[in-house]
Amino acid sequence: MRKLLLSALALIVIAALCGYGFWTERRPTGHYLSDLRIDLVMSEGVPTEHGNLLGIEPQLFPSDYQNLQRLQRKLSAYLEQARARGLINARTIVILPEHIGTWLWARGEKNELYQVPDRREAWKWLELSNPVRYGLAMLGAEGDDRRSDAHLRMKAEQMASDYQQVFGNLAKEFGVTLVAGSIILPSPYVEQGTLHVGSGALYNSSLVFAGDGSVLGQPLRQQHPDSEVRRYISSGIDQPPQVLQTPAGRLGVLIGSDSWYPSNQQQLANQSAQILANPAFLGGKGSWNGPWRGNRHQPLAASLPIKPGEISEAQAWQQLTRSANPSGMSSMSVFLHGRFWDVVAEGQGFANHAGLNLQSSSANGARMLNLWL
Repeated sequence: MRKLLLSALALIVIAALCGYGFWTERRPTGHYLSDLRIDLVMSEGVPTEHGNLLGIEPQLFPSDYQNLQRLQRKLSAYLEQARARGLINARTIVILPEHIGTWLWARGEKNELYQVPDRREAWKWLELSNPVRYGLAMLGAEGDDRRSDAHLRMKAEQMASDYQQVFGNLAKEFGVTLVAGSIILPSPYVEQGTLHVGSGALYNSSLVFAGDGSVLGQPLRQQHPDSEVRRYISSGIDQPPQVLQTPAGRLGVLIGSDSWYPSNQQQLANQSAQILANPAFLGGKGSWNGPWRGNRHQPLAASLPIKPGEISEAQAWQQLTRSANPSGMSSMSVFLHGRFWDVVAEGQGFANHAGLNLQSSSANGARMLNLWL
């Protein structure tokens, strides 16, 4: 009788494990209607042979990342509207916002992950749906926030492939130079034209794609990570900012608050940069018009000319980015819009050209900024 009970119990356990394994492999895709409208909130200058900077501030949600077709279709629709306005040509540099690639960790997961209201609930669904991958990633996780590190590390190879596929295809489809915002990956590098991940620390990095979809140079790393991401993202100061040659001129990229620091912009100026792209991200509803939070965890921030709370986030971003520019290079900062569970992304892009600070008009939803060089 005892053997019979043990055998029955073993069968139940095996059946439960098989059922759980089968459940983790199922990834049904639900229907999703997306708003493809985008407003032109800034257009400065007149068309010239020098090209233009075209900032795209997409409005995105977790469901946009459920599969690559959705994400690419939405971004392509934005660029198609820009082309219809005559804002795209062979010398156009398209700038997308910071972390637009980071949310690719949510690609291909269960419907429940996209439907919960809280980010931590989404993390639980991610872990339950990928128990082996998550467990192995936790063993190799680094930093003060090992859970967030593991989430990104476990999906890193897929994220890198998806990132290159989506944004390389967009650059090729529209024949533009494309600054593909940023993505967090472990020690990323490009070899024979393909983005790969390593086994080292996580870095917030950006790739730039040429008009034929190929990668220009190596991943460009954020030098001074700030806010909560500093707990799992490493500083990229061992690989200083680099300048890339594009049809519109010599381009430098500074990610997020890196644009605040004169030393970063000076390194670009020393390499004869003419254009600065600044993909940015600001989380927190109402934060753009709220008091500037500064970067108290970054020692270099102590040298900044303003202190937290003295002015608004909007004023701080515009003032610091402009004052840190020693050579007057043309620049554009763009921000991600949307809601990622309980994280509200906002901010209003702006540009600097010929010594002038150019602000965009206020508008909800997806936004587009254009600056003729």
